[in-house]
Amino acid sequence: MSDKTDTPPTPAGSPGGATPRPEPLRFFGTTWVNHDNGYAARRIGVAVGSFAAAVVSVLVLRVAYQGLQIADIGGLVTILVVVMFAICSALAFGHTWDTFRKRPDPDRQASLRGLLAIGFVGSLLAYFFRSLTEAPGEKLHREEYEAARQRHEKRTTRRTGDPSKKRRR
Repeated sequence: MSDKTDTPPTPAGSPGGATPRPEPLRFFGTTWVNHDNGYAARRIGVAVGSFAAAVVSVLVLRVAYQGLQIADIGGLVTILVVVMFAICSALAFGHTWDTFRKRPDPDRQASLRGLLAIGFVGSLLAYFFRSLTEAPGEKLHREEYEAARQRHEKRTTRRTGDPSKKRRR
């Protein structure tokens, strides 16, 4: 039996009348809200997994570099490839780190897709370092969720007193 429902969850920022629900994070679901249901184990798993993926990726890049040396294509091309991967990884790290603090612009995200693919090591390292302190993106989602809950609370709070006794100015 499936645990899916027919009604989609209301995202944290939705203006509808329903109570806002926390937006699930990749690998964490909604465990980031109360840090329950294996949240600590998931954070450890994400940290170890992203670091292991980064190490394996660097080893694959090392094999590719050795292939360039064996092909003897020239020092300039080899330097250009190494510099390209270094710059793209640094830019991907910075971009991925920024997405944990604010929502990325979808158009910019689409235009950076190639750069992020080339600099995948930087993205993996950003994910690793962020998972050492929190679930990647948790702070952003928590701020949005709390703001949505406060807006909802403000909308649904009943007035006190009799409005007919209100003084007119």
